[in-house]
Amino acid sequence: MYSVVKLADHPVHSVLVMFPITLYSVTLASYVAFSIGGGPFWFRVGFAANVAGVALAVFAATPGFFDWLLGIPGKAAAKGTGARHLALNLLPLALFTADAWVFDGYWSVAPSSVALGIVLAVIGLGFALTASWLGWATVQEQHVGIVMVPQPTRIDYLEDHRRAA
Repeated sequence: MYSVVKLADHPVHSVLVMFPITLYSVTLASYVAFSIGGGPFWFRVGFAANVAGVALAVFAATPGFFDWLLGIPGKAAAKGTGARHLALNLLPLALFTADAWVFDGYWSVAPSSVALGIVLAVIGLGFALTASWLGWATVQEQHVGIVMVPQPTRIDYLEDHRRAA
């Protein structure tokens, strides 16, 4: 099983997924900071992180979808794990999209409360982390995107190094 979308032999999906997860976390932390009196700056940081997280989630999902569709054989266990990973990631995408929609138009004047945003972000981040665990399982346990070659031993490395010298 392999990754279809690569850049310099690295699977693009696994390189990009850290961005939406981080931005979703920043959204939650910023909304909490705003709600405990941090000022409108923190609302704006949270809102911007939310919108960027949604955009980058779609951007990261695209190569992941093609890897799942074209790189994993239909009968492989990783196909099912990948499908659950994909489906579960749609929930945080929807929740953070709703979160951004709720606060659209508040950039100039922050809302009086972001309680709904915090609830949506907590639930969305929980689903995102669960989906991330499934993504980890496809790589670490089912070896999607990993080239399976024997690792050289230290002795092999030293012998190769001595021959080259």
